[in-house]
Amino acid sequence: MLLLRTNVPVSESLTAVRALSSLSALRILRNASNELKCQRKFGLGVVTFEDNDTRDPMNFSYKTKWTITLVACAFTGIVAAAAASFSMGYQSMMQDLNCTQFQATVGLSMWSIGFGIVPLITSSFTEEFGRLNIYIVSSFAFMLTQMTIALSPNIQTVILGRLLGGAFGSTGATLVGGSIADVWKQHERGQPMAFFALVAVTGTGLGPVIAGVIEANPRLGWRWIQWVHVMFTGAYFISVVLLMKETRATIVLTRLASKKRKETGDDRYRAKAEIEKQKLSTLIKISCTRPIYLLLTEPIVQGFSLWIGFTWGVVFALIESISAEFQAVYDFNVQNTGFVFSTLIVGSFIGYSANIYQEKLYQKNYPRKRQEARLYLPCVAAFFIPIGIFIYAWTARPEIHWIAPAIGLTIFMSGGFVIYMVVFLYLADCYGTYASSAIACQSLCRNLAASIFPLFTTQTFARLTYRWGLTVFGCIGAALVPIPWVLFFYGSRIRARSKVSRKILEEEELEDMDNTRRKLTEFQEPRSGKHL
Repeated sequence: MLLLRTNVPVSESLTAVRALSSLSALRILRNASNELKCQRKFGLGVVTFEDNDTRDPMNFSYKTKWTITLVACAFTGIVAAAAASFSMGYQSMMQDLNCTQFQATVGLSMWSIGFGIVPLITSSFTEEFGRLNIYIVSSFAFMLTQMTIALSPNIQTVILGRLLGGAFGSTGATLVGGSIADVWKQHERGQPMAFFALVAVTGTGLGPVIAGVIEANPRLGWRWIQWVHVMFTGAYFISVVLLMKETRATIVLTRLASKKRKETGDDRYRAKAEIEKQKLSTLIKISCTRPIYLLLTEPIVQGFSLWIGFTWGVVFALIESISAEFQAVYDFNVQNTGFVFSTLIVGSFIGYSANIYQEKLYQKNYPRKRQEARLYLPCVAAFFIPIGIFIYAWTARPEIHWIAPAIGLTIFMSGGFVIYMVVFLYLADCYGTYASSAIACQSLCRNLAASIFPLFTTQTFARLTYRWGLTVFGCIGAALVPIPWVLFFYGSRIRARSKVSRKILEEEELEDMDNTRRKLTEFQEPRSGKHL
């Protein structure tokens, strides 16, 4: 049911003010003033969800919530597979388009540039159009970009298609975390978010495995790698139209209020989002500037952005180099090198399994460690990054069986999965209402690193050899090991000195005070209202 709030006298707020701090009093009076403004402008008040209203996305059935989660995560998997599988078609692409390997590598990098930058602009579109429409448009446009690449007559068209593919792929894929937050309560999000991370990282490994089989068939080649993506994305587009539902509560309420106004001809019905609505240009400005501000001022954001940026850069450097190294050292064909990427899948499942134990540690130690309870496993995983790289670097030689460097890749990826997972959860815990900006910041750094690393990977390995080039990566990874340890022991002190963190704590205190005020007024005076 919907609740239309009627005129609420300021006396209620004044009654609550006497029982609360002066800091909360200012918020209450401001809220009361806003309510009166709304009442004068629209007649009565605000349309909201009733308790246990089944139209509220938070109250969807368990089956519906998991259907939405699975459909949303599927797009992440498709996009991740398309991002990584491209490199497996280099050989046939260079022959077909008469291009160099560096030009093909630019196509790999362009994807990450589109993926990292465009969401800063498009993430605000959900405020205007809702999540469902963005999923539909993004998946259809993504399918068209893959079709464009498959039909490309030259490498320039391929590069442009990759840039647009990353842009449209990111617009949809970056909504998944928000969709999960829309339907799952905070204490329920651990498993859905872990599944989201698993799909994203395993897709990065699964794409090259399938692409290697396609590239090995002389009748298929690189174009058919893209056609397979077209087929999967087309099927996904149909599933979104049939199975997905709008999950953004503000959009649902806005549409319900609009429908009620049309049915009754009464302009009293307004959703809160309509009353407090900001211009789209303002939202875009905030989404573009706030992540940069956090990157420049917040040590926690800086540390995690550097950590995940380096890790993801190495992942894409490996995507660029694994095939060449295993072909040179072990005389693998392109299909066999594709199977080597299954180490990324195995490593992801190991990290996913370890995250289950991390969740138990988090629940157990949260009262004592607070947000830093997220960092038990990452402190261990930090060592896996350099260890995995060193094993891969120093065991990839003809006299040592290929399984040894494959084990190194698996160790590296298991650590990489844990880092990928904790970045989302820890930043969300630390930055509350600013979490989307903090996560957007690390996403920007992560994808920029993923676009830059492949461009110098080939030259680096040509000059230093694979062994010493990877050793340099391992040394950098070792230098970054202290990041989670410093935050584990001193994270609370760092946040206490942060202007943004103090502001978030203040807002949370004010919100608690407001909740107390509402309870007091409900206790003192029965709330009048009409149920629609």
